[in-house]
Parts: sequence; C-alpha cells; structure tokens
Amino acid sequence: MTVGKRWIGALSLATFGMSIAVLTPIQVLLPLQIEAIDPDGKVLALGWITAAAAVVSIVVCPIAGAFSDRTTSRFGRRRPWVLGSGIAGSAALVVLGAQHTILGVAVFWITVQAATNAMYAALSAAVPDQVPVDQRGVVSAFVGLPIPLALIIGTFVVSVVVTDQFTAYFTLALAQLAFVLPFVLDPADRPHQPRQHRTRFRLRGSRDLAWAFGCRFAIQAANAVGTLYLLYYLRDVVHRPDPAQSVFLLLLIYTAGVVPTSIIAGRWSDRSGRRKPFVIVSSIVVAAASLVLGLGKTWPSAVWAAGLMGVGYGVYLAVDNALITQVLPSDADRARDLGLVNIANTAPQAIAPALAGVVITSLGGYTPLYLLAGACGLVGAALIQPVRSVR
Repeated sequence: MTVGKRWIGALSLATFGMSIAVLTPIQVLLPLQIEAIDPDGKVLALGWITAAAAVVSIVVCPIAGAFSDRTTSRFGRRRPWVLGSGIAGSAALVVLGAQHTILGVAVFWITVQAATNAMYAALSAAVPDQVPVDQRGVVSAFVGLPIPLALIIGTFVVSVVVTDQFTAYFTLALAQLAFVLPFVLDPADRPHQPRQHRTRFRLRGSRDLAWAFGCRFAIQAANAVGTLYLLYYLRDVVHRPDPAQSVFLLLLIYTAGVVPTSIIAGRWSDRSGRRKPFVIVSSIVVAAASLVLGLGKTWPSAVWAAGLMGVGYGVYLAVDNALITQVLPSDADRARDLGLVNIANTAPQAIAPALAGVVITSLGGYTPLYLLAGACGLVGAALIQPVRSVR
C-alpha cells in the first residue's frame, strides 16, 4: 500500500523546517557572526565550532533514534521526538542570535545541532516505517528536495529580507516550529510498539550498510570540504563585492539543478529497481563540480560548478536515501540505525574544518581544498559498488 500526498507533504514540510534551521546559519549567519566577533581568527573559530557541534551530533543522533524506536506514546514513536526537538532547537536558535562571544556562539550552536539531529533520527525513520520499497525513490526525492530549497529560501531571507542578526535567528526558529507542526499533527503517523513488545538495545552488523555508510561519508566529506568556506572563498579569492548574496545566487543555481534531477532519478530508480548506478554516476558528477570550483577561481566557473553540483547531488539525494533504507538490518531499530548512518553526515563536518584549515593555510589555499573535495567524491563512487543486496 502506497503512502498518500498528504503524508508526503507533511514529512517534506518537517524536513524543510529542520533544514532551514540548521543549514542557513552554516552558510551565512554563523560565518558572519564569527567574523564580527573575531575577524582575524574567523577561519579557525568557524572550524572548531562546527567540528565540536558535529562531534556532539554524532553521539546524539543514534541515541535519540534508539529511544524513538522504543517510545510507546499513544502519539507514536516519531512525532514526540520531532516536536520536542523542534522546541529545543528553536529556543537555542533564539538565544544564539543574542551571542557576542565565541564561547556563547559555540555553546548554543552545539545545542541547535544536537536538537536537529534528534529530529533527523525520527524523521528519517518515518520513510521505512511507512513507505513501500517500490515508492521509496520518489518519496526520498520529495523529502530530500526541502533541503536545497531551505538553503535557498533561508539564505534569501537572512541575506536580503532580514539583515539584523537576532531577527534572522528568531525568524529561523519560528519557521522551524511552523513547518514541523503538520507532521506532528498528522494522525496517519502512528506507528508504535506496545510496551510489552519493546526490544532491547542491541547492535547488528551489516556488510552492505557498512559500504553504503562509507559512500555517504565520502560524499558528505566532499560537500563539507567544498561548502564550509564558500563565503570566505568568494570574498578572498573570487573577490565578490557581496559574498553573502553571491552565496545565495550559487544556491539558487544549485537548486535549479537539484529539483528536476532528484524527481526524475527517484522515479526512474523506482521503476527500474536499480539504485547503485545512479549513486555511482552522481558521485562522479559531484567530484567533477568540485574540480571546476577549485581550478576555475572565477565567478563564471563558480556558477558552472554550482549547476553541475546540483545535477549530481539531486540524483544522489533521492536514490542514496532509498538505498540506505533497503540495507537496514533490523525493522525494530530503524531510527537507531539511521542515526548511526547519520554519522556519515555529521562526522565529515567534524573532520573537514580541521583538515580544510590546514589545507588552506599550509598547502596553498583553496585549489588544493577543492581538489580534495573532488577526490572524496570519487571515493564515494568506488565504495558503493561492493553493495550486494541492492542492484
């Protein structure tokens, strides 16, 4: 039995709310806030703050997912965690907007990331909970699309509409709460386990899940290395007069590539029953986009790289999420296992800042940085090939 448009829409809106709250600050608000506090040490400060937040996220996501799997509330396993995380994350965003010290920014950004990752564990498990395998490609596409859209809309709002720091953070906090409510209030999402049937915490190995984890880690490393210092790259290398608005323009081009390719690839993958070829090709395209960005060093090359990255990442976003849900080892531990998989999203954010800082300051600047990102993309293409249970 397939899921309906209403449920897909509610899950997509919740993903949008989560994404706009956590991705917009990384792209614009956080770099500018840190630069205003410590202009000379901005690169290192941004690096260690995002790294510390990523480390906390690595711990929080699987633990929150495991508790979500075992939640016996009459409101379901997922919705209480989505609502609670949304409230906590939004409150932390508001307080973050009032910070004027590096330590204060670090503490409350870490809190935002922890809450967001708890929400991610619950939302991501909703797909294997509810969606049949032959619909997961297209559903993953529609659930994944809010991520780039959140980047576009969030960046536009904080760069053009709301320029005051505190008001910008406050706006993101309200948006998160507003967009998660349809999912929280949707009665269709009511999977829960009777208390007497709750399973114990346990770990199960899965060879295919390990390879899929490695692929995602490599692709997200390419993304983290390539995007974390994008605002500084546009200001210091490309010499754009308004780097924040330039970031927005690149995200707009990127999203124009993501939207059509994600939906088309998701449907095509569902109909063909194949996932791996799509992931391999998309990983190679992401690598190529990184190379264009690193070797070009001009605004036109950055524009081309953004479009190419959007095409590749759009395919990856839809199909890899569907593939991951098909190699989970246990139905009873979906949120926990997806929380562990989320380490592949967050760990690169912990590693990339320190690595990127060394590359930029010691190995010749941004060209080696983006060559490294391209290499990570190619590694991702190689790591998905040994997966056997999914074609």
